Amino acid sequence: MLSKLKRSTLLNTLMGVMFISTFFILGHSAGMTGRTKKSGTDGCSCHGSQSAAVTVLIEGPATLGPGKTGDYTITISGGPLVKAGTDIAASAGTLGKVDNSLQLTAPKSPANSKVTFAFKYTAPATTGQVTLFANGNSVNNSGSSAGDQWNFATNKIVDVTTVGVGQDNADIISFQLEQNYPNPFNPATKIKFTVPSQGNYTLNVFNLSGEEIATLLNKEISPGAHEVVFNAAQIPSGVYLYKLTGNGYSVSKKMVLTK
Repeated sequence: MLSKLKRSTLLNTLMGVMFISTFFILGHSAGMTGRTKKSGTDGCSCHGSQSAAVTVLIEGPATLGPGKTGDYTITISGGPLVKAGTDIAASAGTLGKVDNSLQLTAPKSPANSKVTFAFKYTAPATTGQVTLFANGNSVNNSGSSAGDQWNFATNKIVDVTTVGVGQDNADIISFQLEQNYPNPFNPATKIKFTVPSQGNYTLNVFNLSGEEIATLLNKEISPGAHEVVFNAAQIPSGVYLYKLTGNGYSVSKKMVLTK
C-alpha cells in the first residue's frame, strides 16, 4: 500500500495535470487576439495550418472623414467551416464591437457557406492612410486543432480625408477596385468597384503575359458602387490580372482561377 506521503504526492500531481489540461482546453475558448499581420506573429497557429483554401475578406468604406465611423465586415469562406473565428486589428483609430459582442474572436456557424462578422471602425482625428488587418480560422469543431485551417486577409487600406463643409461622410466616393470574391474561384467570381465621377470606364482581364482575355466593362457609368460577374468557364486555370481604368484612374489586382 502507498504511504500517506506518497498518496498525497500522487493526488497533488493528478490535480496539477487536470488543471493544466483544463487550461489548454478552455484557456482559448473565447479566442485570441494579436494574431494578424499587424503584430507580425505566425498567425492562428493554434488552429492547424495556414491554407489558401480559406479566404478572409475585409469589406467596407475605403474613405472616412477624420473621427468618422464606418460599418465593415469580415467574411470567411472555405476550409472545414463548421465554425469560424476572426481577429481584427487597425494601425490607428478605434475598432468597435463585433456583432455587439466584446469578444472579437467568438466563433460563429456559417450561413450560405460563409461566416460574416460585422464591426464598426472609427478613423483617427488626423488625415492619412490607415490599415485594417484580419485573420480568420475555419474549424471542424472537433475539439482539437487537427484538420483546422486559417489564413490572413488582404490588408484593407482606408484613406482618412477631410470632409468638405456641409458634406456628410457618406457622400465621399473614392476610386476603388475590390478583391474579387470568391478568390480562388471556379468558374465564376464577382468583382466590385467604386468610381467617384461619371464617365467611361473599362474593366479588362489579362493573363500574366499581358494578353487581354476578356472585356467585362466598356461604357459610361454613374458615380458610386458597381459589380460585375466574370465567368471563366472557357479559360484554363491560372493567375490573371483584372484592371479598372477611366477618368484618369487606373488600378489592377490579381485573381486565381482553380479548376
